[in-house]
Amino acid sequence: MNVFIAKFLMYHDIQRLHAEGYSLVKISSIVGANRRTVKRYLEMTEKEFEAFQYSISDRKKQLLPYEQFIKGKLALYQDTSAAQMHDWLKEHYNDFPKVNPKTVFNFVHWVRRKHNLPIVTETREYETVPESEYGKQAQVDFGEYTMRTSTDGRIKVLFFAMMLSRSG
Repeated sequence: MNVFIAKFLMYHDIQRLHAEGYSLVKISSIVGANRRTVKRYLEMTEKEFEAFQYSISDRKKQLLPYEQFIKGKLALYQDTSAAQMHDWLKEHYNDFPKVNPKTVFNFVHWVRRKHNLPIVTETREYETVPESEYGKQAQVDFGEYTMRTSTDGRIKVLFFAMMLSRSG
């Protein structure tokens, strides 16, 4: 369904539910929208809502010059998060504008919808490991900790811990 039509239907559902006496919180849970969005839609007339929707559709997307890069990465790595994409954009483009992470999140999802690139996550399969001799299996954990120095400064320490173990 067209996004414009879906929003228009949601607007009318919000108006109908409000006329039936539902609260903002209840309406937001029924239509699946934020409470503030519901409140904003209730304050608009139908003509104002239509003008608002057209103004949104006419906005130029700030990250449009990076669409092909994002599309290429999403095609190769389907489980890429928006945060990872934000990091890649900053690494590959020196002129990348300082934008809110939510802007990148929204744009990545827009690219996914436009080019039909759904999120495909690979699930890790966990299973019992056959019993082995002591010292033949290990578990490793990584971490970071900020420590105080002797001069009341702070230093970040990166570490990993390995524990030899036995399955069981």
